[in-house]
Amino acid sequence: MYEQTKELIDAYLKEGVFPGASFAFIKGTKQEVHTKGLSQIIPKPERLTESLRFDVASLTKVICTTTVVLQLVEEKRISLDKPLKDYYPSFQDPRITIRHLLTHTGDITTYIENRDTLSQEELIQAYHQVTAGDKLGLESKYTDTGTILLGLMLEELLKKTAIEIFEERVLVPLEMTNSCFLPDKPNQTVPTELHKQRGLIRGQTHDPKAYVLAEHAGNAGLFTNLTDLVKFVTMYLNKGIYKEKRFLQEMTVLSLLEDHSFAKNHPRSLGWDLKRDVDGTVYLFHTGYTGTFILMDILSQEAFIFLSNRVHPVDKRAAYIEKRDQLIQLYLEEKAKAVEV
Repeated sequence: MYEQTKELIDAYLKEGVFPGASFAFIKGTKQEVHTKGLSQIIPKPERLTESLRFDVASLTKVICTTTVVLQLVEEKRISLDKPLKDYYPSFQDPRITIRHLLTHTGDITTYIENRDTLSQEELIQAYHQVTAGDKLGLESKYTDTGTILLGLMLEELLKKTAIEIFEERVLVPLEMTNSCFLPDKPNQTVPTELHKQRGLIRGQTHDPKAYVLAEHAGNAGLFTNLTDLVKFVTMYLNKGIYKEKRFLQEMTVLSLLEDHSFAKNHPRSLGWDLKRDVDGTVYLFHTGYTGTFILMDILSQEAFIFLSNRVHPVDKRAAYIEKRDQLIQLYLEEKAKAVEV
């Protein structure tokens, strides 16, 4: 299925847009998975295999942090429109709600002086002090800060580290046995950037904030592969059911197709971005900085999962984003034609 989309991925591989890619198309009960290219170029070329784990960067936000927040909403342990400070007293600004953080509408001042030189505790303390601007609740502007704060809130409520929470509430029940945080076997992961200070990053989180926050990071840090992401996405396509067991309520999953931000500039769901096709179809969408994305059409039970390490060995973000958007557009066009036929 999606022959033109596969051809474009092959073309991107030849162009060097990314060294390798692991991707899946899901259509109802049908699945088609592919793994192509190299896992790394330096120090020497190595073939990409299905078992290798990708640093999926900000996909951590929706796979882990958002999912657990939704669970706690279902359990009535938190309320979307209550201030974060109600659940996480260390945070100082009483105006910012859980909804603001999930929809990126907190207008948060994200600049932290000398951020990359701070210790873990110093960085956490700095996040306690961030404040909302005068566009609070009015505009959506993507930031890592929201899920970092939500991760810290989860730790406060559940009295465990963020990664313990994510393992217990997401990875274990969904049988995501290939997924982990803080890998102890770097050779089982796909390398990312050749960094000026850190050298070739392999088995360590690429994101600089999550790298310092480590076990407390809610914005990035998940290492996983296509096998496990298919499990996660299938649960969503089945409206919250995994192997006949209820993981999320159907109403919760369907509600994600609505705009929860009320922002004037960009509609957003809870955690997820909303992408609307020309025919009005609403998709849940999220990307990861390292070269990953998930695109899901919940109502028709279709999805496109894409994993690459496009930052290896050099980060060429602008060029990649242009290519990525062309790839997604081609997929949507092919999908629409298939419906017409």
